[in-house]
Amino acid sequence: MKTLTAGQDAPQFSLADQHGNQVALSDFTGKKVLVYFYPRASTPGCTVQACGLRDSKAELEKLGVVVLGLSPDTPKKLLNFASKQDLNFTLLADEDHAVADAFGVWGPKKFMGRVSDGIHRTSFLIDEQGKIAHVFDKFKTKDHHEVVLDYVQAN
Repeated sequence: MKTLTAGQDAPQFSLADQHGNQVALSDFTGKKVLVYFYPRASTPGCTVQACGLRDSKAELEKLGVVVLGLSPDTPKKLLNFASKQDLNFTLLADEDHAVADAFGVWGPKKFMGRVSDGIHRTSFLIDEQGKIAHVFDKFKTKDHHEVVLDYVQAN
């Protein structure tokens, strides 16, 4: 697993959102995009992380940042997650984890002594030209939104 780094071009993708509509990264050319990968909708850590971003959406928008959450869940599961948590940003279904592979965030994980493949919780800030501006890979789920906001405000 080789995670992409700042300065590299972000892989282009198009995935179904929680409503079944196709959303492409290229739809946001000219804007900053936070592409955040999370393991599974409606799990405790993923819910805390998503709700932090939901509550920070206005601040992120003021800074010109669009949020896209990606997981290997189906659009139906994503819609349920978004509805239940009143999420105000786009969730994308990377069911075959092809986009996670392209970003280098799919690979072996250890949980309770067991190793299995899955998404490594990582976020990428993509600049207006489609380049990776920053990689967020060291944060707690409850602080993720603050780490992102602090970085964007400082840069």
